Amino acid sequence: MTVRTGLVPAPGEFSAAPPGEDAGHLLDARSGIDAGPGTERVAQWLRGTVGAATGLPLPPHTGDRDGIVLRIAPEESGNPEAYGLTVDRHTITLRAAAEPGLFHAAQTLRQLLGPDAFRRAPVTSKRRWEVPAVTVRDAPRFRWRGLMLDVARHFMPKDGVLRYLDLMAAHKLNVLHLHLTDDQGWRVEILKYPRLTEIGSWRARTRFGHRASPLWEQKPHGGFYTQDDIREIVAYAAERHITVVPEIDVPGHSQAAIAAYPELGNTDVIDTTTLSVWDDWGISPNVLAPTDNTLRFYEDVFEELLGLFPADAAEFSQFVHIGGDECLKDQWRRSPTAQARIRELGLADEDGLQAWFIGHFDAWLTARGRRLIGWDEILEGGLAKGAAVSSWRGYGGGVAAARAGHDVVMCPEQYVYLDHRQEAGADEPVPIGHVRTLEDVYRFEPVPPELAPEEAEHVLGAQANVWTEVMEDHARVDYQTFPRLAAFAEVAWSHLPASGERDFAGFEERMAEHYRRLDALGVGYRPPSGPLPWQRRPGVPGRPIEGTPPNR
Repeated sequence: MTVRTGLVPAPGEFSAAPPGEDAGHLLDARSGIDAGPGTERVAQWLRGTVGAATGLPLPPHTGDRDGIVLRIAPEESGNPEAYGLTVDRHTITLRAAAEPGLFHAAQTLRQLLGPDAFRRAPVTSKRRWEVPAVTVRDAPRFRWRGLMLDVARHFMPKDGVLRYLDLMAAHKLNVLHLHLTDDQGWRVEILKYPRLTEIGSWRARTRFGHRASPLWEQKPHGGFYTQDDIREIVAYAAERHITVVPEIDVPGHSQAAIAAYPELGNTDVIDTTTLSVWDDWGISPNVLAPTDNTLRFYEDVFEELLGLFPADAAEFSQFVHIGGDECLKDQWRRSPTAQARIRELGLADEDGLQAWFIGHFDAWLTARGRRLIGWDEILEGGLAKGAAVSSWRGYGGGVAAARAGHDVVMCPEQYVYLDHRQEAGADEPVPIGHVRTLEDVYRFEPVPPELAPEEAEHVLGAQANVWTEVMEDHARVDYQTFPRLAAFAEVAWSHLPASGERDFAGFEERMAEHYRRLDALGVGYRPPSGPLPWQRRPGVPGRPIEGTPPNR
């Protein structure tokens, strides 16, 4: 029996029986699942995925032979995501202290079965499926292992989001950050304010390529998730032990909301009734007015949002992302209303006004048992006491936040912005930013060396971000995201050595098997040899940046 060692992400401990000592386990029509108390959902998932791919019924079964044994064993580990997996000729045993770990064990078992186990229906007539004799003990390095999907710039329909939740689960990622609002679109239904989606979810046209491109797609683009869609996404994620963290961007990146409700904008500076949902890329100057009316409006929005994204036992379900990035303050400088608010509050300047705005929602969310998280610009003017930081402008914001006692998610653009180009070649579609290869992502280190051990404890984990300005459909999202997301997943999950000491050659060898899994899943990844003809976008201008990105 062939021993498949191409597991991604790499487990903490892995051993295979020497050839000839144990032939491993054969799953066939007689094999069942012995599901102990608390393992029923994992058993259901195995039947629905592995059972569908293999054609095996995997019925309920008791006994110590000929099947899969699922056990919740609190003595296994204090880490709810840790697991153990053993395969011998008699049984396949999955054990964990809690259901999340058992679910991760099931994902590892699926990989051991081979790439065809990732299909939705059998493609082979074989009646017996080989599982090599192995022992695995595993646990994640980081608690927050995230993927940010920007569904505001280009809308991803609900089925696409559900598909990405499955892809995340296959890579043991556990946080989906949904970027739901921006200048170019509002993507979540708010019942009290229907114009947010009636008007704010559609733009008249879309620039094709970077904002310097002369090309336009002259047709409306948009869409939104109904509240029932959101409930379905959240429930589907929870079944896969993934937490969905919503983002409503304030006070910048808000032109779509202002187009729907002009009174939210700085009406004493411009005629906000003339604004439409922005059809261009970049940073819009049209930001929210710092008025009581704006605060009450967004309190209503967040009130509905909290009902759609309930806080539960999942560790990060209390988080709500409020953006806070790239808020251009020119309108506030010209606005008598904004300047009066600065004087009234005794603030130093417009940075202080943004800090007040963020602090208001930090207190509002805290009073409701939630936690605010925002991009590292929320550090400007003073950071709200309970806030956490998504550090995107390099490591600096995360270092400053951790040293001040704030929790941090590391997502520096020079390593894990997956919209950045993957090669310098002319065939790379719509090249954005620095070249960030598969190896570059694999060598990403989420914890900066300058943090002391007690400061490093504030690094909750890491996140890869997928901004979709130049990704017009799911095929482009696939191309930019994979295979680099597999490398990121290993960084976030596995206990790897220091960046320069990592065995990238060994990772590439394991990826040879993993590409076959991605093929079975229908992922349109970038092949190692470069883009396929239909993945190129000749003549569509991007914004490539030459040289090595700054490591700060």
